[in-house]
Formats: sequence, structure tokens, C-alpha cells
Amino acid sequence: MSNTYQKTSRRAQADPLPAEVAVPEQVIVSMAEIAGAAREGLLALAVGTGLQVMTAMFDEDVIGLCGPEGKHNADRAGYRHGTEEGSVTLGGRRVPVTRPRVRAADGSGELHLTSYELFSATEILGRLALEKMLAGLSSRRYGHGLEPAGHAVEQASASTSKSAVSRRFAAATETALGQLMTRRLDDLVVLMIDGVHFGEHTCVVALGIGIDGTKYPLAVEEGSTENATLVTSLITGLRERGLDVTRPILAVIDGSKALARAIKDVFDKPLIHRCQQHKIRNVRDRLPEKLRTVVEKRMRQAYHASSAVEAEGQLTALARELDRTHPGAAASLREGMAETLTILRLGVPPTLARTLHSTNPVESMIEICREHSKNVKRWRDGTMALRWCAAGMLEADHQFRRVNGRLHLPKLRAALNAHFTSNVSAVTQNEGQKVA
Repeated sequence: MSNTYQKTSRRAQADPLPAEVAVPEQVIVSMAEIAGAAREGLLALAVGTGLQVMTAMFDEDVIGLCGPEGKHNADRAGYRHGTEEGSVTLGGRRVPVTRPRVRAADGSGELHLTSYELFSATEILGRLALEKMLAGLSSRRYGHGLEPAGHAVEQASASTSKSAVSRRFAAATETALGQLMTRRLDDLVVLMIDGVHFGEHTCVVALGIGIDGTKYPLAVEEGSTENATLVTSLITGLRERGLDVTRPILAVIDGSKALARAIKDVFDKPLIHRCQQHKIRNVRDRLPEKLRTVVEKRMRQAYHASSAVEAEGQLTALARELDRTHPGAAASLREGMAETLTILRLGVPPTLARTLHSTNPVESMIEICREHSKNVKRWRDGTMALRWCAAGMLEADHQFRRVNGRLHLPKLRAALNAHFTSNVSAVTQNEGQKVA
């Protein structure tokens, strides 16, 4: 059973028909013309009927512009000018149709039929290409993923070839990248940054958690390695888009020195918390198999201690025990130990601490990006990696729920403010004593 406050409704509302579209009050459907479609199933029958309704709407538009056929109309806006071949969008494909033409009565040119412009729009093609390829369908098999519309329609349809689908997907992912890099930045309390590899390309991604517990994919930058320059460029871009870097923020990272340095260079008051899962993994990798489970258990017990002082005491004692037999593991445990205890030092409640003690939220987003791009066999360039990554991040955004313990986020903001206020007071008092 799910809680309603954890979910955000993302059901797309159908766009209403423009007021100018003339819908016939009565449409006579010729069953003789769609008898073959009826034998292919209800969907094919509905498509055949819909095409006849569309033709009736074309005729209704013509009557609105030219008046009834065969009757003089002095106030008509145009006159009939025969027909020509056109095409409309139907379920991810283009279907050829015959559309009527209307010329302006004043000789200014051809008048457009509102109903034809509505049905011939191609935006849905790009959206379907994006959805199906992110779902794991390759561009070569795009046509197999479309709903059956009847043999006659499928034989005459176009725009389902590999090259056409690839062009539409590239345009749709380019749009997704633009949306990601220009979206509004809300009041953030937590920032998570991590890297993901696509072939030889590295993309650094950022995830933010707002004061209401909502998770936001923020930005992505592409480079060859996860270096300080790349991360600085990403965070600087967030600042230019309106992110307030003067407010205290909790930055959760995997322990990379490049990430920590870039965060400290751009933010005025960052407090870094290193992922405890990464620290446990780093220490385990330096131990023999028989000790890994025991050491991991003791580290987890320390991270669940009631205070940062108690946890640090337990971890220091464990490091002393490992000094003689496994000095590499002991050194790895001591390195950045204080930063792995940041959430304990801030007094974050357990329900919220379960989310913030590791980089799992941003890694979950990265895993969704990897899953959607698993069919790509050749990464041509960095732009391609950026487009796929951005599309995966926006798809992950649709699956996000607000974090557990979200009601404690205002307390976390207050604890961050108090931390920097107390530090400033201590520094000021120190300097006053030195002067005295």
C-alpha cells in the first residue's frame, strides 16, 4: 500500500482540440470500405473508421471556408482548388491521405485546413521514438513495436525506417538535454554528484533534494575523466541557472577528491558527507575473505551509533586492530573518517539518515540511464553520450518519489545553519584571543 504524499501524478492530459477545428455533427461511415479491416480486429476497424471521420472533418473545414458545394457564396473566404497527396501521423507512423485544397478568394495564396494541420503534426513521432528506444527497442525494430493498424495502413505507412527513427530520436534527446539544462532550480538542501561511463566518455551528473523531499535531476557534463575541472564546470552552470551557492548545503559524494575540491571552490558553505557504502567497500577490498564480513559488520555498527563521537571511537579502535596485520585497510579506514560521520554530527534522524548515508539516490538514477542505453553498441561522440544520459535522467525523474523522512529536512537545514554559525563564532573568538 503506497502513501499518496509520496507520489506525484504525471498523467499526461490530452490536448483539447483547437476551437477552429470543425467536427461534423453526423458522420456516415461506409462499412463496405472497412469490411476488410473489421476482419483484422477491433483496432484495425477503429483506425479505418477514424480515417473516414478525418476525411469528413476535412470536408467540413472546406465548407466553412468556401460554403456548400454548388451554391454561390459572396462572403466565402476561398474557393475549392482540387486535391493533392498528403500524409498524417497515425500511431508512430505516417499514413498517406488525399487532402482537399482551398485557394484564397482574394488571390493571396492557399488557405490551410485546420484539421489537416492538426493531424499532420509530427511531434508525436519524436515522442514515441524516444519512449520506445528508452524502453529498449532498437531503431531497426521500431516498426515491430507499433500497434497493428490494419494491413492496408501498414503497407502504405512511412517514417518507420531505421534512419528516420534515429533522426527523430536524436532530435527528441537534444530537446530533453535542453530541458534538463534549463529547468528551474528549487531551494535545495542536499546535493549529490557522481559519474557514469558511456563507452570512453564520462558524464558527471547532479541530483538535488529540495526542502519538501522532492528529488531533482539537475545537470550533466561530459568529459574524459571525473576531474575537478569537469565538476567545477557542472556546479558553476548550476550557479548561473539560479542555484544559491551562498546558503549552507549538504553535499553527498563517493569520496572523490576532485568532487570535494570542486564543491568547496564553488559553494560558500558546503558540508561534505562521504558515502559510507563506498568506505566499507574500499576497506573490504583490502582485506582477506575471512575478515571482510567481520570488519563490515563492525563498521556498520559504528555508523549506526548514537553519536559521532561514539562512532569515531569505534572506528578508531578498529583501525588500531588492523594496523599490524593489514595496514592498508587501516589507512583506508582512517582516510576521510570524519566526513563519513557528517550526518551523525548533524543529528539527522534515522529515517532521513537512511537516504543520506550513501549516494544510493544518485546511483539509482545512473542505473536507470545505463538500463535505457544498454542497446547502444557504439558511442560516436560526447554529444551522443550527453543526449542519452539526459534522456535517462528525465525518465528517472518520472519514477522518483519523495525521500523518506522528508519532514526532517527543515531540521537538517537548521542544523546546517547552526553548524556554520557556531564555526564562525569560534573563529571570531579565536582571532580575538590572538589579538589580546
